[in-house]
Amino acid sequence: MKKRIILGSASPRRSELLAQIGVEFEVRVSEKEEIYKSSIPEEIVKELSLMKAENVASELGEDIAYDPAGNTLDPDVCIKDTVVIGADTIVVLDDEILGKPVDEEDAVRMITRLQGREHWVYTGVAVLNFGPDGAKTVTNYPVGTKVYVNAMTEEEIRAYVETKDPLDKAGSYGIQGRFAAYIDRIDGDYYNVVGLPVSRVYQTLREIGAI
Repeated sequence: MKKRIILGSASPRRSELLAQIGVEFEVRVSEKEEIYKSSIPEEIVKELSLMKAENVASELGEDIAYDPAGNTLDPDVCIKDTVVIGADTIVVLDDEILGKPVDEEDAVRMITRLQGREHWVYTGVAVLNFGPDGAKTVTNYPVGTKVYVNAMTEEEIRAYVETKDPLDKAGSYGIQGRFAAYIDRIDGDYYNVVGLPVSRVYQTLREIGAI
C-alpha cells in the first residue's frame, strides 16, 4: 500500500523534481527556527534536513490530535502510514558556507568568488517513515557534488544578477537556469545541485515501501 508522502520544503525546485519522477506528495512547511551545531558541511545538512522533517512531523501530529471542530481526540492518535521528507542544500567554498544573498551586491560578491574555481554543493535528506502503528524510522544522509565554474567577466556577472535569478538561491546561482552557461562541469549528481538528489530519494522511498 502506498503511503502518504509529505515534502517538508517550500522550494519549488524540490517539488518539481519530486513530481518529475512520478511521486505523489503534499507540501507542508514549518516556520520553526532551525539552528545547527556541527561545523562539518555534510553534518550540517543532515542536521538541517532532519530538523525540517521533524518540525513538519510535529506540527502534523498536532493537527491530527484534534477533530475539525477543534475538539481533542484520543491521546493515542498518532501519525500513521506517512512519510515526511526534509531537505536542505548549502554551497561551500574554501570551507565557508555561502547562503542566499542579502541583496544584488552580495550576489555579485559571491559569484565573483565562485567564477574560475570549483566548490561543493551538499544536500541533506531526512526521511521519516511512520508505520501503521505510528512507529517511526529515520533515514538521514548527505549527498555532495563538486561544481566547476568557468571564469566570468564582471559584465556577465552583473547581467546574470540583474535577472534576479540568484536572489533566492544558496551560493547566488541556479545551475538549471541561465547560469548553466558558466558551468564547466560537475562531479556527482546534477539534481543534487538543483536541490534534491531525486534518484537517491526514490531508492529510499522504494526501500521503505512508500511507493
